[in-house]
Amino acid sequence: MDADLADLAPLFVSEARSRLEHIAALVPRLESDAEAIGEVRRELHTLKGASRMLSFAAISELCHAAETFLQRGKTRPGRGLTLVSDALARMVDAVERGEQPRQEEELLKNLGEEPAEHGAPPVPASSATPPLPAVTELRLDRSVADTVTDQATRLRITALGFGRFPTQLAELATLAERGVTDGEPAQALAVLGASLRHAGLELEDAQRQLWRLAEAQLDALLAVQVQPLRPFLLSLARHARELARTLGKEVEVELTGEEVRLDRRIVEDLEEALLHLVRNAVDHGIEHPRARDALNKPRVGKLRIEAEAAGPRVCLRLTDDGAGIDPAAVAAAAVERGLLEAKAAAAMSGEEILRLLFTPGFSTRREVSEVSGRGLGLDVVASRASRLGGEVTISSRPGLGTTITVELPVARRGERVVVVRAGDLRVALPAAAVQRVQRLRAVDVVQRDGRHFATLDERLVPFVPLADMASEVTGDEWLLVSGTASGQPMAVTVDAVEGEEEVLVRRAGASEVAAGLLDGVALLASGEPVAVLSPSGLTSLKSRPMATAVRRSVQRPRLRVLLVEDSLVTREMERRLLEDAGFDVVTAADGLQAVDRLTAGRFDCIVTDIEMPEMDGFELTRQVRRSPHLAQLSVVVVSTHDRPEDRLRALQAGADAYLSKQRLDAMELVGVVRALGGG
Repeated sequence: MDADLADLAPLFVSEARSRLEHIAALVPRLESDAEAIGEVRRELHTLKGASRMLSFAAISELCHAAETFLQRGKTRPGRGLTLVSDALARMVDAVERGEQPRQEEELLKNLGEEPAEHGAPPVPASSATPPLPAVTELRLDRSVADTVTDQATRLRITALGFGRFPTQLAELATLAERGVTDGEPAQALAVLGASLRHAGLELEDAQRQLWRLAEAQLDALLAVQVQPLRPFLLSLARHARELARTLGKEVEVELTGEEVRLDRRIVEDLEEALLHLVRNAVDHGIEHPRARDALNKPRVGKLRIEAEAAGPRVCLRLTDDGAGIDPAAVAAAAVERGLLEAKAAAAMSGEEILRLLFTPGFSTRREVSEVSGRGLGLDVVASRASRLGGEVTISSRPGLGTTITVELPVARRGERVVVVRAGDLRVALPAAAVQRVQRLRAVDVVQRDGRHFATLDERLVPFVPLADMASEVTGDEWLLVSGTASGQPMAVTVDAVEGEEEVLVRRAGASEVAAGLLDGVALLASGEPVAVLSPSGLTSLKSRPMATAVRRSVQRPRLRVLLVEDSLVTREMERRLLEDAGFDVVTAADGLQAVDRLTAGRFDCIVTDIEMPEMDGFELTRQVRRSPHLAQLSVVVVSTHDRPEDRLRALQAGADAYLSKQRLDAMELVGVVRALGGG
């Protein structure tokens, strides 16, 4: 299974078990209810499509064989479907254990033959003593549950208590209106002032109490989210060993700190990035056995993955005993790519040079491999860690190995951002990257090779003229916001700094314009959305022509896509593809839900499956074409059916494009949606 889709496996397991439970409930009705057979076939078809998307060939092949078995219309198919259901359950258990499911060849063969007595294939020998299914439980301590429930009740009571303040303010407004015509207005104003002060104190006290309750409840819930790192570290170790085998290398993985606890959401956010580090260590760090023999190193390379608790922080370290990183090679590559001048590179320390590896897309490797070079992925790790309030550092000794340290908070709360204004743009920067704000005059600005530098304390500091990029008018003075991003200096000019807030950031998709420039979008306490800029992305902006990209990334409206798919796994996978391309995606589980979504909002394109309960994709397309206000809406059909007659039927219903899930290419899907949606 593709490592990039590994996080979908739990979702697939949950959906597959739900569908298998439904099939088991339908089996007793198969002999007398034609609709039950149709429902079973639909469940098998959907499960087949989801398993194909995740490359679980054994599951999809058995589902297809079972569909064919039912299609032959033989009598008493219940026994055969029970055997199929059991076999599929064993395969799903294997997926949950992280294994690739194996096909039960005898059952598959018998499904293709004439059914035996009572219309059922014989029981395969392999299923005589089926293993018990894996059980996964999330245990919640009763005291924690009681605490959270009590706090939620108190929070609700306190929130209800705020209802008295609108009434009080309305009464004071009436008093003020009467005071205008009162014979003693001074006395009325005095009473009004005293009443307002009293109401203000009451409101302040209630707000403080509400905040304390919210904090206590958040702390209790975060205690549930924080879990031991053992499963995650074990999966990293397994990935390292499997990758080493495919590369012809020998690697021993040592784990330390498996019981250290970290917020599972942080682990999920960093999973892909840390896999990059493991791949880099095994692929580009640890040498082949022959090379290690020549260097008098043990043939078996070592990779140590450590987790260490440090108060409210956790340190994750990945150390390999491989070739290490040559600072001279890094500096030469940076000069060659125009990231810095040769004179400046010569004056840098080894530590400063290694920080260049966090530059987006930077790598010392010239050839393209199926895995990665040492630089690929380091910017991803640094960027994601920074968004979580963390920091990444790197150290290396040529010939002896490399250590990358990722320091993170134990739990993920809201993210603090600094809200700034540049021209007519109101954007935010992660507070962790901001260290200083100072005034900068135009006379202290120097331009060289398309880059801007500020003269500060008799030294030149590179900066991004965000204020200029966002405005048609060039000023004489700005505010310079500076700090560090991925270990490198970061500085931008803005017109105003409006303050610091705690927000929840919704991550941006990797669209062509926003790639590397936006971290995401957040809602301020006022409810206003604001774009959160990526500090590391800003460091790569070099000249005024990038102003168009800046403005589009923040202001350009995104295509709105309605995704209609009854399989939860397939729906989630396609949603990610579309959102990563920069589309705003709304989902529906079937045609009827899609009609409701279309009634409630505006869309630029529909991406729909064909086989769905309630209303299929053909009927949905026909309804769209019959509706006067939807008739021009683009419709893209994505289906496991790949027969010419299915394509023709979809086009006759009014679809603009037809794509096959078996050969689904992400770029093709994105390109079709963008072309048809007008993006």
